[in-house]
Amino acid sequence: MVTDHDAISGPGAPGSDPLSGRRRPVEPVPTDRDSYLRAWSALHGDYVVESSVLVRGWLGLTYRVARPLVRGRVTPGAVTTAGVLMALAALGVAALGGPWSAGFAAVLLILSALTDSLDGAVALLRGRSSALGYVADSVADRISDLAALGILLVLGGPVAAVLAVAALTLLLETLRARAVSAGMDDIGVVTVWERPSRIIAVTVTLIGCAFVGDTALFAAVGTAVSAALALIGFGQLVVTVRRRLRGHDAPRVGRTRA
Repeated sequence: MVTDHDAISGPGAPGSDPLSGRRRPVEPVPTDRDSYLRAWSALHGDYVVESSVLVRGWLGLTYRVARPLVRGRVTPGAVTTAGVLMALAALGVAALGGPWSAGFAAVLLILSALTDSLDGAVALLRGRSSALGYVADSVADRISDLAALGILLVLGGPVAAVLAVAALTLLLETLRARAVSAGMDDIGVVTVWERPSRIIAVTVTLIGCAFVGDTALFAAVGTAVSAALALIGFGQLVVTVRRRLRGHDAPRVGRTRA
């Protein structure tokens, strides 16, 4: 499964080491698909792209879509902003109720998810990767996550269950980010509750509401499935982080007393 940008990024932006303050070598701007895949891998914990047909295929698709955007001088920030706005729009449309709104919200959510990969691709192909962009992308992803989960709420999903899913989602992302800062040099594990899983769960719920019409039923089922996946995914990451960081010293920067 393809994970999201910040889930597979290292602890800092391309070209810098936030713990030491030293500059890392910056890769040349990719000029073709293969160099793009190599650059993407280098910026995402040396993830082996060839290990997954799905990952390689998805990255190849985003590369092809990103190229005309780069030629049109579209900035990575504009793509990120568009993705957040579409996720928020999907939430607003879903709140209107009715089969047509559920279907339209599903389309908006899928387009929002596509931009999550496109902004990073545009940044790489334009040579515009930056520390600020790294942080902005992470914040944008969390806003989009909460907007997507909010759709379950407006469709009629149990409030307590939706809030639990949101909490587990944020905890998972926080745990991974802190583990990377503490010395884990890659994503640790691709869990069952990465961003694509979240988008798929909510999109399938919306499609069910659009074609079947029983909004309450599909919202409850979608929330239950999301809760189960979020709990399993968080558990997967906890086990992996515990195994990977056992015996590691805490980073000197930001170290506090327990």
